[in-house]
Amino acid sequence: MIDPQQVRRYRVRTQQLDRERGSVADTAVLDLGVQDTGPDGALWALEVRGVATAGLGSAAEHHDDLVWLWTLRGAPHCYRRTDAAQVAAAVAPWSEADASKRIFDASKPLKDAGIPVLDALDAVAGQMRAIVKEPMVKGEMSTRLHEAMPEPYQRYCRSCDAVHLYEMPFRLSAVQAGLELVPDTSPPVLRPMTGFAAADAHEDRLDPVRAYLHLLGPATHKQVAEYVDAPVREVKAHWPEDAVEVEVDGETRWMLAADTEALQSAEASGTRLLGPYDLYLQARDRATLVTDPAKAKALWPVLGRPGAVLVDGEVAALWRPRKSGKKFTVAVEPWRELHAPEKKAIEAEAERLAAFRGIALTGLDYAA
Repeated sequence: MIDPQQVRRYRVRTQQLDRERGSVADTAVLDLGVQDTGPDGALWALEVRGVATAGLGSAAEHHDDLVWLWTLRGAPHCYRRTDAAQVAAAVAPWSEADASKRIFDASKPLKDAGIPVLDALDAVAGQMRAIVKEPMVKGEMSTRLHEAMPEPYQRYCRSCDAVHLYEMPFRLSAVQAGLELVPDTSPPVLRPMTGFAAADAHEDRLDPVRAYLHLLGPATHKQVAEYVDAPVREVKAHWPEDAVEVEVDGETRWMLAADTEALQSAEASGTRLLGPYDLYLQARDRATLVTDPAKAKALWPVLGRPGAVLVDGEVAALWRPRKSGKKFTVAVEPWRELHAPEKKAIEAEAERLAAFRGIALTGLDYAA
């Protein structure tokens, strides 16, 4: 029987949240992709795992080691640039049913028109590849696609008061077209990846099911399916042969056989300010991370997520950045009494965050 604390410690260790130094090459979370949402997104997630990101910031588009792609759930994720072609193969839908689920309501008009969803995604990718020859803002590409694609691919968008492609086919086709996101651009800018050639296969470590079980295991089929945004039956069909059953707090889950010893013996230490969309907080078994429903609601609200203060493998507080003019503070909402050494460690991490953002830390503001 494995208890939730062991699971939390295992994930801290496996996701390298307890290390002080690391590199892009040896950072495990880049296998699954590091979601880049908000100012404390992908690069901050690498920073808290010991990767020196100073100087990348707004110049990240010039960095040779990393690439930003729309992948799982249509979200922007950061990967190793050398993995880009294999990532495209790894995140592609497995079947017609899988593709239909991943694009949500965009599948219905395609099916009504007798167009297989997989063929439709290939068609969108082909048009994107033909259109984008140099950096292009999303709006311009959307306009060009609107002119090129027939009606079943398009919808009326009330917020834009215009007709354009459904969003998810647009996003999921971009990586298959060999297009990368230019980081820190709003609205998004896409450009062709130099030397991109579609891959027919990928290394096991880049398989999203396998990577989830390694980094966020032990997990159920449903939890993995929710993360990948695929049907449960498809995830089961792609389940690793070396996945073994373990019991976590009375529930049967699975993890990779090679990781079972680490699960039994993992310890966790150190203090980190996790960004709101850090992979550690993306696990689909939230009750394993935070058992109190009220605290879980505060950590994962529908809008405006805070970050989490991780202390020795446990979420000990919430945090939010506060910037006013030249003043930058970090507001901390403790979930328990924080001792003096813990507060000192939190302050050090806040200083690190301020340096990452290129601004001096004014101070910490602890909620009463």
